[in-house]
Amino acid sequence: MEIFTNIHLVPGITGNQYLLRDPDGLTLIDAGIPGSAWKVLAYLRRLHYSPRDLKRILITHADYDHVGGLAVLQRKSGARVYANAVEARAIATGGFSRSLRTVNSFLKWLFNLAERFGTTTPVLVDEALAEGQILPIQNGLQIVDSSGHTPGHISFFAATAGILFTGDSILSVKNQLVGSHGAVTWDQGRADRSVRKQAALNARIVCPGHGAVIMDAIGKFPLGPGRFAVSPVREG
Repeated sequence: MEIFTNIHLVPGITGNQYLLRDPDGLTLIDAGIPGSAWKVLAYLRRLHYSPRDLKRILITHADYDHVGGLAVLQRKSGARVYANAVEARAIATGGFSRSLRTVNSFLKWLFNLAERFGTTTPVLVDEALAEGQILPIQNGLQIVDSSGHTPGHISFFAATAGILFTGDSILSVKNQLVGSHGAVTWDQGRADRSVRKQAALNARIVCPGHGAVIMDAIGKFPLGPGRFAVSPVREG
């Protein structure tokens, strides 16, 4: 569904994936869980595109629910893959970029199980991205270091439209913007600083890795988990 001119949220997928349309082809942000690739390809057909029209796949971080469909999508489309260098190393091995932290014994067991079996098909990243780079997408797509959830987490800011793609650094939960926190967060201090950095961008629309897209987001960024209630809007 189109959430803004030439920007779509691919429907029906665990872990939000965003499709950006430019004159030179399509860009996908994140690749969902394994199996998501087929839903993305079906959505491309609905929009009258072929897999080869997908030119770039941008990855916010290497967690299972954001890279699970990457291998199939890359193989079917031939798209170039982009990620931060730390996350790229994890993607190349099919593993996580960090260990999950918890003091709860059951959660620790569950996360250890996830680290052991929640692997993905390895993919070589074509280009490593870093803070401040600007890609020729949507009149300039800025790379924002939003580490904390993972060591090399990045977000993408389309300044012209005022749209911020936050991955898991900021989520939308029950009509609230929520910063990464808890056992799945690699470094809470960095995660909190990343939220403040992204808030300073004054994005009008926030497109999170999970949860509803937040329209009219200015002034609604969290100071901590769950601090601001907002009304999300889905279009389409």
